[in-house]
Amino acid sequence: MATGQKLMRAIRVFEFGGPEVLKLQSDVAQPIPKDHQVLIKVHACGVNPVETYIRSGTYSRKPSLPYTPGSDVAGVIEAVGNNVSTFKKGDRVFTTSTISGGYAEYAVAADHMVYSLPEKLDFKQGAAIGVPYFTACRALLHSAHVKAGETVLVHGASGGVGLAACQIARAYGLKVLGTAGTEEGQNIVLQNGAHEVFNHRDANYIDKIKKSTDDKGIDVIIEMLANVNLSNDLKLLSYGGRVIIVGSRGPIEINPRDTMAKESSIIGVALFSSTQEELQQIAAALRAGMEIGWLRPVVGSQYPLEKAAQAHENIIHCSGAAGKMILLL
Repeated sequence: MATGQKLMRAIRVFEFGGPEVLKLQSDVAQPIPKDHQVLIKVHACGVNPVETYIRSGTYSRKPSLPYTPGSDVAGVIEAVGNNVSTFKKGDRVFTTSTISGGYAEYAVAADHMVYSLPEKLDFKQGAAIGVPYFTACRALLHSAHVKAGETVLVHGASGGVGLAACQIARAYGLKVLGTAGTEEGQNIVLQNGAHEVFNHRDANYIDKIKKSTDDKGIDVIIEMLANVNLSNDLKLLSYGGRVIIVGSRGPIEINPRDTMAKESSIIGVALFSSTQEELQQIAAALRAGMEIGWLRPVVGSQYPLEKAAQAHENIIHCSGAAGKMILLL
């Protein structure tokens, strides 16, 4: 350890596995920002389902071990590296990606993955923007090419991405239908842009959705759990309808014939496939949402850093999301 190197608390992963591989350490070297990088004092960090897949070693992208998870931090610029002109020490910011990992007291991020956090949003809300809002925006605008007046179903609308999708779709002039599995979740979905909400635990909820569209079908479905819902989604679509797959936790059997008469599409979305130009477009759309006021992140369950393993357990196994899960530093 270099003399004079500052230490910090951070979660470290030394082997892939269950939530128990998330280890809190208090002697981790504070990262130093290089060219075009900033050091952020982290106040809150969002927890995303994808972080549990990466941790388990089953995801397509594997970080080299050991590593610190976390991409969505909100906090204050502590220091800037060379050639950084956009930010200065003391600026309030949020990120969509970090280099050193966000489950930590300090994180280094590339300056083009860092965005100003308006005063009207607190750090908890800032930590709820990153992956959820950028994914929802990419799914609706880039993948589905939604048009005002179309009907969108957000299948699993009460979590971070779902609520972001409801807010964005409503702001862009769509008719918004959402599903949730609890009464609390349904209420939150209605408060955040949905015109109608359905309980996806009801045996006949698919029929209720069909009825609400007068059997015309749904133009766009934003799908959070494709391994359960994709077959039903294909039956719900209108002519030329599209299912945008944001999340899936396993395989599912579908009948390809369900896509033929309707000439419908199944499109996957992955935020990390975005070009820098696409990310700038999304950022501009979301910045407008913050200024106008339709972008209002809903913070759900909150955990201290030392309970990161519990957070990972609950984000996968707790039924009925209500807002965005975050870690507090």
